[in-house]
Amino acid sequence: MADHKTVSVTPDYSLVKRASKAAIAAAGIMVGAKFYAWFATGSLSLQASLVDSMLDILASILNFIIIRQAIKPADDDHRFGHGKAEAIGGLVQTAFIAGSATWLMIDVAHRLLDPHPLENVGLGNVVMIASSVITIALILFQRYVVRQTGSLAIKADSIHYETDLLTNVGVLISLNLSAFFDWLWFDALVGAAIALYIFITSVKIALTAVDVLMDKELDDETRNNIGHIIKSHPHIIGFHDLRTRTSGYHYFIQFHLDLDKNLSLWRAHAIGDEIEQKIIQAYPKAEVIIHHDPLMETST
Repeated sequence: MADHKTVSVTPDYSLVKRASKAAIAAAGIMVGAKFYAWFATGSLSLQASLVDSMLDILASILNFIIIRQAIKPADDDHRFGHGKAEAIGGLVQTAFIAGSATWLMIDVAHRLLDPHPLENVGLGNVVMIASSVITIALILFQRYVVRQTGSLAIKADSIHYETDLLTNVGVLISLNLSAFFDWLWFDALVGAAIALYIFITSVKIALTAVDVLMDKELDDETRNNIGHIIKSHPHIIGFHDLRTRTSGYHYFIQFHLDLDKNLSLWRAHAIGDEIEQKIIQAYPKAEVIIHHDPLMETST
C-alpha cells in the first residue's frame, strides 16, 4: 500500500521583493558616498569598504533576479520548482567576491611598501557614520521581512549587512588612528582584514550553494524534530527511510510510515494526513511525501 502526499505553502513574496529592492537602493547610496570619500581621503580601509559595498549591490541585484526565478511555481519542466536558482546565483557571486578580495590584498601589499598620510578624514567619518545608519535601517527592515516570510535569501543578505556594520566601525577606527596618531600601517592592516573577511565569505557562500545543489540533508536538529513529530502520533508502529533536502524556500521531506496491516485504507490515509499536517505546521514551506508500509512489528 502506498500513498503519496504533497503539500506546499506560498510565503508573502511581495515583502521579499520589497526587501531585495531596499537592499539594492541602500547599497547604491553607500557605493556613491564611499567612492567620493575614498577619492577624497585615499584611505585603503575605506577603499576596501567601498569594494564590499560594490559587492553588496551586485549581490543584491543578483538576489533580486534570483528571487524572481526561485519563486516561480513548479512547471512541466521543473516539477520540484526553481528554488535551486538561488544556489546557482550563489556560485556566481563567489567568483566576483573572491576576485575582489584578491585585488584588495594586492593593494594592501602596495600600501605597506609605500605608506602615505590620509586626507579629509572628517569627510570619511561622516560618510562611514551615515553608511552605518543606512545599514542599521536596512537590517531592521530585513529582520521584519524574515520574521514574516522566512525567506532564506533575505536572511542571508541581512547577515551580510550585519557584518558590514562591523566593517564600518573598523574603517572609522582606522581613519582616526591613521590620521591622528600617524599609524599609517593601521589603515592597510584594516584593509587586509576586510579583504580576508570578504574571501572567507565567498568560501562560505560557495559551500552552502554546493550543499543545496548536491541535495544535502537538512541539519540534524531539523531531522530529529521531524522524527519526533512522526513518532508522536499514537497509531504508528514506526518509520524509516527519512530523506530530506532543501531547494530555495522549500523543504522536501519523504519517509516510509509503518502501520498495522489490519488498518483500513481510509484509516491509514487519515493517519498519514494527520502526521503530514503536523509537519506542515512546524515547517510551512515543506513538501511532504509519505509511503505507507503495512506490517505488524516495530521498525525504526
